[in-house]
Parts: sequence; C-alpha cells; structure tokens
Amino acid sequence: MTVAIDRATGKRRGDRAPRPGPVSRLKRGYQKYWYAYAMIAPVALVLGVIVLYPLAYGFYLTLTDADSLNSARTIGVNEIEATYTFIGIDNYADILWGETAYDRFWSKFVWTIVWTAACVALHYGIGLGLALLLNQKLRGRTLYRLVLILPWAVPTFVTVFGWRFMLADAGIINSGLDFLGLPTPAWLEDTFWQRFAAIMVNTWCGVPFMMISLLGGLQSIDAALYEAAEMDGASAWQRFRHVTLPGLRSVSSTVVLLGVIWTFNQFAVIFLLFGNTAPDAQILVTWAYYLGFGQQPREFAESAAYGMLLLAILIVFTSFYRRWLNRDEQQLAI
Repeated sequence: MTVAIDRATGKRRGDRAPRPGPVSRLKRGYQKYWYAYAMIAPVALVLGVIVLYPLAYGFYLTLTDADSLNSARTIGVNEIEATYTFIGIDNYADILWGETAYDRFWSKFVWTIVWTAACVALHYGIGLGLALLLNQKLRGRTLYRLVLILPWAVPTFVTVFGWRFMLADAGIINSGLDFLGLPTPAWLEDTFWQRFAAIMVNTWCGVPFMMISLLGGLQSIDAALYEAAEMDGASAWQRFRHVTLPGLRSVSSTVVLLGVIWTFNQFAVIFLLFGNTAPDAQILVTWAYYLGFGQQPREFAESAAYGMLLLAILIVFTSFYRRWLNRDEQQLAI
C-alpha cells in the first residue's frame, strides 16, 4: 500500500487537520456570527439581571442564617449592617431531616404532590372532554368556546375572590345546600374541605387553557385517519384510543408538563383563598412565602432554601419526564 505525501508540508494526504482549541473556535464563531451575538446580548443581559443574579443571591442566602433581625436594614436615619453568618447546608438539613421536618416540609410536600396530581388530572380530563365536544359540528359552537374560556380570561384574583365569597358560611353554595337539606361544609375552616375547595377553584381556573390547547391539537389531526378507521369498522372508543390519543401525544406531553410546573408553583389560588389562615392547606410555595414574609422574625434563609428545593424537584421531574417521553417515542418508532 502506498501513501501519498505532500512535499510542501511533509504530511500524508488525507490526514485530518488537528481540531482547533476552544479559544480558536470561540474566536472563529464570533467572527462568523457576531451579528447574532450582538442581537442576543441585550436579552442575555436582562436575563442575567432578572433571573441569574437573584437565583445566585438566593442560593447564597440558603447557606446563611439570614432573617429580618440580622439582615441589613434602615431604621429612620440609622443604617444597620448585616450580621448574619455562613452556616453551610444547615438550613437544608433542618428542613429535610430536622426535628420539625415532617410538619414543616414533608407533610406539605405530600400535599403538594397530591394537589398537583389531582389538579393536572382534572385539568386534562375535563379539558379533553370539552375539547372533544367543541370539535364537533355544534350549533352555537363559537358562543360555547367564548363562555368556556372566560374563567381563563378573567384575572385570577377576581376569580378566587369570587369563589371565596361563594364558599363563605353564608355564601351562595352553602345557602343552596342548606335549602336542599344537605350538609354545609366549612369550606374555609376545615382542613379537608379547604383542600377540596383549593383543588376545585384551581380546576376552574386551569381547565380553559388545557381545553384550548387540546382543541388545537384535535384540529391538527388528519380527518382521513378517522375516515379510514371508520371504514375498517372501528368503534368510537377505538377511534379515540388509536387515532385521537396518538394524534394528541405531542400536545399532551407539552401541556401536561406545563400544567405540572404551573400547578406545583401555583401561589395565587392558595394565598388568595386562605391567606395565612389555613396552615394545613399550604403547598410548598405558599409555605415558603409565609416563612419569608408572613411571620416575625422573617426567615429569609429558610424561605430561600425552600425555593431552591422547589427548583431542584422540578428539574429532576422534568428530566425524568422528558427521558420517559423520549423512550416511549423510541418504542413506538420500533
């Protein structure tokens, strides 16, 4: 076998050139795409100021014993410097396996999981049912869509305050139940009914988004698939199972992921419905707010630690969820 050698360079022809270093690649990329970098620089700067800096500072606070008594503050003309100290991961240890870990974290973590699973399941189930209904040729379908989307269009605080008035002891719901001779639950006082009411109100607020998203997915499914399935003698359930659900796979995976993230971090419904009067109905995000802003002294470090734990939980869930979806898609492709 003969090897051709370039006399000018002394290298064998066909040899691959050495890969440039990271600095050279970065310099070459900047020279080639400098306009793109210039366009995204303002966005990156804004994200760094609004997102990355607070995130980094919040993580730093979790490693201290900062609270409202030892943080820097101004009283009149006097400026008091911060005196909190670095304590490492003691906040995380106290939250996860301290003496009050169950009451302050694990019980609320379990309730947050139940709350998220129940709400997302109801959002998807009711939203899919309404989307299937609105996808039919109905008289007045536009009016129905407008009416059903109103709970999502109305500001959340208006919706929650409306439900709070209706769920009060003398509200329209208990008045109606009393008129029918049925028991009148203590919606805003009893722990079980507080949790039931929170899921009910959040379902009311979240169904329209799921309905609109799934309706768009239904309208993107090729009608020829339904015609072919019907010609093959498939029943309505078989068409739903083998045509509708696979056709909604990409939309469903996205809206479920968004629903989990939004519901897990849903602050407005719980806080506006109960405030600080329902400690057993608080989910992790509202409990973190209570620790940092709803008590004295305000535990800034511990509240920030809850925020970091929430972020970690969602990152782990998202990673496993996307991996499960990718594996499922690969099995379907086979």
